[in-house]
Amino acid sequence: MSIAEKIKVLIVDDQVTSRLLLSDALTQLGFKQITSAGDGEQGMKIMAEQPHHLVISDFNMPKMDGIGFLQAVRTNPNTKKAAFIILTAQGDRALVQKAAQLGANNVLAKPFTIEKMKAAIEAVFGALK
Repeated sequence: MSIAEKIKVLIVDDQVTSRLLLSDALTQLGFKQITSAGDGEQGMKIMAEQPHHLVISDFNMPKMDGIGFLQAVRTNPNTKKAAFIILTAQGDRALVQKAAQLGANNVLAKPFTIEKMKAAIEAVFGALK
């Protein structure tokens, strides 16, 4: 069993198309345990019920944005150890820096390639195979 097969992934993005693209890319990389949420509030409910090893979250979402979600994950003792990758289409360095200060493990820019996604994940977990 590969590392990817053991990692539970939570995708948090308000765009259905984006969630589907991320899920498809993760599946191609060998991930099997993938859950999705439409915003940070829904993501936190899922994390409270069953913590995941890896969160890939968009910045801009309704209800609770990516920064708020990251803060919520990092301040909850049951979820704070999850790896967190921020997904953004923005070139806003201030947001990226804030995410890093709050404990984001990596940033993945949209549009992404499977190779870039793999590199972002491997920078956190090591080789996936």
